[in-house]
Amino acid sequence: MSEHTPKSNLLKPVPLLLLAMGLILIAASFFLFKKQDAVSQTPPTELSAVPVKANFSAPEVTLTDTRGETRSLSDYRGQVVLVNLWATWCPPCKAEMPTLQSFYDKYKDNGFTIIAINDGDPSADVLQFEKEYQLSFPIWLDPEYFATEQAFKTLNLPSSFLIDRAGTVRLQWVGAISRNVLDQYITPIIMEKQ
Repeated sequence: MSEHTPKSNLLKPVPLLLLAMGLILIAASFFLFKKQDAVSQTPPTELSAVPVKANFSAPEVTLTDTRGETRSLSDYRGQVVLVNLWATWCPPCKAEMPTLQSFYDKYKDNGFTIIAINDGDPSADVLQFEKEYQLSFPIWLDPEYFATEQAFKTLNLPSSFLIDRAGTVRLQWVGAISRNVLDQYITPIIMEKQ
C-alpha cells in the first residue's frame, strides 16, 4: 500500500462486500423458507416407535377393569398379550388407540389380546374415553398411577410390552405404535406354534 493512497479508496470495497453478503443471506433464507414450506405441505409419514427386544418374566400385575372385575396378567397365560400403558390426556396414546383396536379386532380369535392399563385418570374419564373410541379390548385402571410403571420399570406414556404365551416379555416400546410395526413385530409372535 502506498503512502499516498487515500483511506477513502480502501474503504470503498467494504460496503460492496457487505451488500453482497447481505444478498447471499437473503437468498439463502428465502431458499430455506421455501424448502420448509414445501416440507410442511407434504403429507406426514406414519411415525411409530420401534420395539426393543426383551427377555424377562412378565411382572405380576393385578388391577380392576372398567367393569369392576379384578384381573391379573397371569390370567392371560397361554395368550399373546400386548400391555399398553396410557392416559386420556396423552396425545400419542389417543393417536394409537384406533390402530390398537383394529389390530385387536383382526387377531383376537388367534389367542391375542390387548390390556390397556390406564395411568391414574378418574374412572369416569376412562369410561368416557372407552366409549368415545369404541374400545372393546380390556381396560384396567391403575388409580395409584405408579403401580404398573414400577412393575414394568418405566415412567413413559405410552409404553407397551409384548408378552408371549409362556409369560415372557419379548418386546417393549416407548411411544405410539403404528399398524406397520404391529404387523411386522407382533403378528409373527401371534402366529408361532401354540
